[in-house]
Amino acid sequence: MGADHTRPAPSTPRRVRRILVATVVPLFVITVIAALVLWPQDTREPDGGGDVPRYHGTVTRVVNEPCPPTPEVPEGAPGVAGGPCGTVTVKVEQGPDAGKQVETPMPSGPGAPTVAVHDEIVLVKLSDPADPTASSWNIAEHQRGKPLVWLVALFAAAIVAFGRLRGLAALAGLAASFAILLAFVVPGISAGGSPLLIAITGSALIMFVVLYLTHGVTAQTSVAVLGTLGSLVLTGILGTLATAATHLTGYGSEEATTLSMYQRDVDLHGLLLAGIIIGSLGVLDDVTVTQAATVTELAHANPGLSRLQLYRAATRVGRAHIASTVNTIVLAYAGASLPLLLLLTADSRPVSQILTSEFLAQEIVRSAVATLGLVAAVPLTTGLAALVTTAGRGPAPDSAPPDGPAPTPRPPVDRAAALEALSAPRHGRTSTPAPARWPDPERNTDTAW
Repeated sequence: MGADHTRPAPSTPRRVRRILVATVVPLFVITVIAALVLWPQDTREPDGGGDVPRYHGTVTRVVNEPCPPTPEVPEGAPGVAGGPCGTVTVKVEQGPDAGKQVETPMPSGPGAPTVAVHDEIVLVKLSDPADPTASSWNIAEHQRGKPLVWLVALFAAAIVAFGRLRGLAALAGLAASFAILLAFVVPGISAGGSPLLIAITGSALIMFVVLYLTHGVTAQTSVAVLGTLGSLVLTGILGTLATAATHLTGYGSEEATTLSMYQRDVDLHGLLLAGIIIGSLGVLDDVTVTQAATVTELAHANPGLSRLQLYRAATRVGRAHIASTVNTIVLAYAGASLPLLLLLTADSRPVSQILTSEFLAQEIVRSAVATLGLVAAVPLTTGLAALVTTAGRGPAPDSAPPDGPAPTPRPPVDRAAALEALSAPRHGRTSTPAPARWPDPERNTDTAW
């Protein structure tokens, strides 16, 4: 029988699996030890003495009234934005006043919610410092719990319906990512820890949990893990060099400046680096998993491809992926900074000064560093996957083993004689002859010519 060219690529040899285990397991242990060392020890509760009580309520009545006249504002001076005037009656649903009907002023001003009857809103109760027994109510915002629950339920249902068990694993990985961010990364940085070390450790921990949980404990996943980890370290190094070269301080946004007033121990420069690393992780694991899977599928489709051929073919796929992902990164940062971009249109400074300002320079650094780490992930992961996939591969499919029996030679076929014999009339019949058939050297049957 001839060789079967459709057979799957050989499984990963035991020796290669041992090497992967010996490489990945110590890295995971180091990550866990680093997380334990960097785990926030300061468990003090935030000071909530200045917090205003907030309660849920339902609007039962809205009364619109004409707004009182306001004093004229000089031309060019910032004025107070006008808004609707009137009163809103709300039924309180929580707290000591639950069940009571309270009256609040109509929300007005920039960003004020627009309310109507039956709207579910959030109330704040303000006490008079001079008379603690006197209080007033105001509408803060709408309740968003129910719409968010329905949206998350729709999101989860779509993921499970399409991905099935893999979709469930992806949701579990998403939950693990949020758990690590909220339990380790955010509290660690808030407690004054090094944002760069915490971000790298937290990202590595997320990577191990999510990739193995979503894609299974396989050699292909291990290759993606190693490629992602190497790219993360490279991204951290590039980010450190880029922020130092551009003299970024981390005070490029209003949120960072506000944070510095509430938590003076936070290193905003390190926080900028941490944001670059964590933001890169989501795109990095997408690229590394895709490249590892591409190499594996190419090897299964054509086991005869050499290591170099696998690398070149998968790299071409990676180039197409990178070309679209780079645009994704830039658009993601642009979407998050859209108010900033709109603010630039009102800036009267020259374009060169705007581009080199702190708040825009840090966005350029974010995009550039994330893209460089992403580009480096393709050859790194593809090379590792090609090495692992072709390790221990035997001889070519059409060649016999060196110590096996030699194949039995087939006698040559005289096709001219066969054609003459088949075209000759049989027993006086002159009907059209059947098509000639030739022995197929790959089979024991004849093939129509």
